[in-house]
Amino acid sequence: MTKKIVLISGPRQSGKTTLSKMLSDDYDYINFDDPAHRLILNSRSWDRKKKLIIFDELHKMNNWKQYLKGVYDTEGLPPAIIVTGSARMDAFRKVGDSLAGRFFSHRLHPLDIREASADMEPVEAMERILTVGGFPEPFLENDIRFYNRWKRSHLDVILRQDLIDLTSVTDIQGIETLLELLRNRVGSPVSYASLARDLQKDAKTVKSWLIILENLYVVFPVRPWHKNVARSLLKEPKYYFYDTGQVADDRGMRIENLTACSLLKHAHSMEDGYGIPCGLHYFRTKDGTELDFILSLDQKIAAAYEVKSSDTELARGFRHFAPYLENAVRIQLVAYPDREKTFPTGEEVRSLSNYLAEMDIT
Repeated sequence: MTKKIVLISGPRQSGKTTLSKMLSDDYDYINFDDPAHRLILNSRSWDRKKKLIIFDELHKMNNWKQYLKGVYDTEGLPPAIIVTGSARMDAFRKVGDSLAGRFFSHRLHPLDIREASADMEPVEAMERILTVGGFPEPFLENDIRFYNRWKRSHLDVILRQDLIDLTSVTDIQGIETLLELLRNRVGSPVSYASLARDLQKDAKTVKSWLIILENLYVVFPVRPWHKNVARSLLKEPKYYFYDTGQVADDRGMRIENLTACSLLKHAHSMEDGYGIPCGLHYFRTKDGTELDFILSLDQKIAAAYEVKSSDTELARGFRHFAPYLENAVRIQLVAYPDREKTFPTGEEVRSLSNYLAEMDIT
C-alpha cells in the first residue's frame, strides 16, 4: 500500500469505505460529495501526518487523474493513498494524462458464499444471498422487509444521483424500464435490437445505457467464448445483476445470477491480486446447446460450469463442447443435489454452495 496509489472500485454500499478504514487506525478521510471536503481537496490541506489518506468518490472530480498524478509526482508516498469509487474509475472523467504506472486497482464485490461461510454453513449463505442479496447491510440484517426498502433506495441513489453526476442521460424512466426487462432475462442471451423494440428506442441508445449501468456496477455482461470456436455460437451477451435480489423472483434465475457473481468475483481477484488475465464467458449454439459459464486463465479455458437447481443428470453441453475442454475443470453445479457424482470422462456433479465456498481453480 506504500508503493502505489490503490484504487478500490465497486458497487455502491459494497463496503469500500469500511474496508479502507479498517486498513489503518491512523487515517484522514476526504469525501468529494462533502462540500467542506472539496475545499480540502482544492487546497490540498489533508493531514500528511496520518499514515493513510482516503479519497472517496474522487472520480466525480473533473481531471481527477491529473490531480492524483500531480499529488503522487510531487509528494510521493507515504502517506499511503487509497481512492474509492462506486463506479468504474477508468470510465468517467477521462483526461489525456493517465495514472499509468502509479496505481494498483482492486474491485470490491458484495459478499459471496465463500466469504459468508466463515460464519455460517455454505447452504445457509446461499439461501440468504438468494433472498436478500450479498450487499453487507441487508445480508447482515437478513430481513426481507428491510431488504425491499433498502434495494429501492439503493437503486434510486444510483439512478438519481450517480447517473446525473457522471453522465448526460436524463431518461431515468427509460433506464428503469430497461432494468425491469433485464430482471426477467437473466441467464438468456440479450439482443440489443429486441430490447430497443420493447423500449421504443434505437439499439445504439440501449447499448449505451447498458454500458452506463455496467460502469455504475449495477449489471455486468458475460460474453460468449469465441477463440477457435465455430461461428455457430451465439454472439449476444448475457447480463447479470451485482445484487442477486434484484433478479426476478425465479429460483433458477437467481441461482444462476448468484453463481455468475461468485465466478466474476473470482476472476477479478485473480486479475487484481495476481495480475493473471481471467475472464468469464459462456458457450451457446443457435440450437440451444450451452454451458452456462466458462472461466479462462491467461486466454485459455480453465473451467466450464453448468448450473442447475436440482438436476444431477449431466448436461449435454459437456459432451458437445468436449473438444474445447480437454484441459479444463468440468463441473455441474447443483443447488439442491440428491447426491454428488463423478464420471469416467472427468466431469463432476457438485453441490453449488459447497463448491463455491471452497472454490480455487488455480
